[in-house]
Amino acid sequence: MEPHLPSQTLEQGLDVLEIMRNIHVFVSKFLYNLNNQIFVERSSNNKHLNTINIRHIANSIRTHGTGIMNTTVNFTYQFLRKKFFIFSQFMYDEHIKSRLIKDWKYFKDNHLQTDQKYPFERADKFNKGIRKLGLTPEGHSYLDQFRLLVSQIGNAMGYIRMIRSGGLHCCSNAIRFVPDLEDIVSFEELCKEEGLSADCQRAASTLDHVISNMAKNFAEGTEYFKMLVEVFAPEFRNPKNMHLKNFFVILPPLTVNFVEHSISSKEKLNKKNKIGAAFTDDGFAMGLAYILKLLDQYQEFDSLHWFQSVREKYAKDKNDVQKQHQTATSRSDSKLQQTMALTVKRLDTYMQEFNLLYYSLSSARIFFRADKTAAEEKEENKEKEGTEAGASGAGDMPQPPAETGAHS
Repeated sequence: MEPHLPSQTLEQGLDVLEIMRNIHVFVSKFLYNLNNQIFVERSSNNKHLNTINIRHIANSIRTHGTGIMNTTVNFTYQFLRKKFFIFSQFMYDEHIKSRLIKDWKYFKDNHLQTDQKYPFERADKFNKGIRKLGLTPEGHSYLDQFRLLVSQIGNAMGYIRMIRSGGLHCCSNAIRFVPDLEDIVSFEELCKEEGLSADCQRAASTLDHVISNMAKNFAEGTEYFKMLVEVFAPEFRNPKNMHLKNFFVILPPLTVNFVEHSISSKEKLNKKNKIGAAFTDDGFAMGLAYILKLLDQYQEFDSLHWFQSVREKYAKDKNDVQKQHQTATSRSDSKLQQTMALTVKRLDTYMQEFNLLYYSLSSARIFFRADKTAAEEKEENKEKEGTEAGASGAGDMPQPPAETGAHS
């Protein structure tokens, strides 16, 4: 039977089905850009890199039908389950767990001396100290591998966001021929009025169904992020997973590790050998925002005032260097002046990279409604349910309670 779906277009890019079946390969081979909603290939043997954007996804959805969207989310859920198992194992490791408890205790005991800011020196010490536990053949420390894991989780969430945007894009392209979405006429009724044949009426009924389905998809758009938070959050916040409660304490050393990696990747862009070069990796910020939401630890992380501590550290370092620069200028020591200028440039680069991470993380937090804690969200949902129940009960007869039972 001919399904009458359009075949692939010239601007198809990587197919959604192909990505879905190999989601584990995709998240490790591509890098996410949060602002442009685009995936860029990490490296390639060719002279060009593949990219995937919303138009490619929309064309794919048009080819396969909107049903592919829910299947993709299911595949991503299975992938995330496996990744979170590795995540939990890392956090349960005795070396990591004891170090985080020690750092959190230090911060609590010395918060007055540190002005409630997590000391940069401790984060840097953690990042360097973890290399002593051993390296992989590629030269990655345990923290490097953990950073890659968080980035892959974030890339998967970025892909889900792109699927939703692609679906809306596809729907808007298809529904643009309907003149008024607020007042959609019933073609079946019109056919009946005109006394047309039964076949015509059936065709009109199918058209009505398609248009109403499109209008619904266009107006609502499924909240996949909310679904993926709700499905994992209870397990993450379960008291039996107490080893995850100090996750926010690992963020300072993890961000230091990410910034060092990011600067190193950007510097490689100007070199002849571009292996490992990259200009974006927002999957990391997306992954952090998602995991913090699952653990309901936004407030705990904010209490560290980490990015404020970083800004003060680099501002102090820059100030010290500029004082030395003035001394060198008065002595007319050109060699020292050159060294100082390079040091200032390096400090500016680090500060800029930390700021970019801060902005990306702030943007990613918006997707997960980071302004509310789990308790506040629960309260809000109760109020909403109460309002809806009140509105529906105002003019209706009381309904019998729904049957309880397991539904697949």
